[in-house]
Amino acid sequence: MEKELGDAQRRIIAALQVDGRATWRKIAAVLDMPERSVARHGAWLLENGLVTVAAIRHREHSMLVACSCAPGTGRIASEALSAREDTSFSYQVTGREDLIVELHYTGDATDVLSLQLPATPGVSAMVVYPILKYFKTIRGWRLGSLNAAEEQALRKDPDRTSWKAVPDLSSKDEQIIAALKEDGRASIESVARRVAMSETSVARRIDWLLHSGQISIRALVEPAAVGLPVEALLWVSTTPSQIEPLGQRLAARPEVRYAAAVAGDCQLVVDVTVANQAELYKFISDSAWGDAMLQVKTSLVVQARKRGGKLLAI
Repeated sequence: MEKELGDAQRRIIAALQVDGRATWRKIAAVLDMPERSVARHGAWLLENGLVTVAAIRHREHSMLVACSCAPGTGRIASEALSAREDTSFSYQVTGREDLIVELHYTGDATDVLSLQLPATPGVSAMVVYPILKYFKTIRGWRLGSLNAAEEQALRKDPDRTSWKAVPDLSSKDEQIIAALKEDGRASIESVARRVAMSETSVARRIDWLLHSGQISIRALVEPAAVGLPVEALLWVSTTPSQIEPLGQRLAARPEVRYAAAVAGDCQLVVDVTVANQAELYKFISDSAWGDAMLQVKTSLVVQARKRGGKLLAI
């Protein structure tokens, strides 16, 4: 990024992380800033892609898929997997595997695992890690630019780490979700026009979709844009009794964007973003891990092609 973000811009991003649909007026009141200034900065951040607000549709199950690719085909495989409607993020990484994707689904995943994913161009092998529990998703990640009172004043919906997805929503609900996936800040009026419903009905349906956990509204921020260019996935092995306390402890760390318990040859997968490799080393070697960590494998994220269900520019 050519221009370093100012304090006001970082605080507006942090406000959108708490409530991506908050009005500029509300954000201005909570942050004690002029509304015109907040609107100007906020519009600039959105227009330049430094923050994107979008809905993500929750599903019954999710998994991480670690893919190995034939030489020279990593970019092709990344594009193919990122284009799938059921993938929420797609990272090219260092290490034994070439790509890591998160995939959400409802019901039986047999066709996906036995037919669709193996047929992906460029993918030569894959290892699947079913996600057993989320300790933190990117919905819960914060820049740390707000104090507790400001965050509480902005909070409207909880940072969900579990949900009960309804598999068969109405066609109108699906249309509303589609509109919010394109633009999480779309006005009630614009969504109502798009789905041919009254504004009152649309507002009521959006509230239900959010409060029942069918969707979450996420402010997607590229870590490098906020001074955190080093991103890594940590594959952590620990004892069964330590999975829960270690997962909770890691989720509370500001460096952690994402943490989940998985089934496989490790027990936790953690997404960490820091300013440089020295800070990554400090995080991995930190004594706060105690005796809970038996082993950790580190994969540096080389490029993110998709985050929060949204394709990123490359």
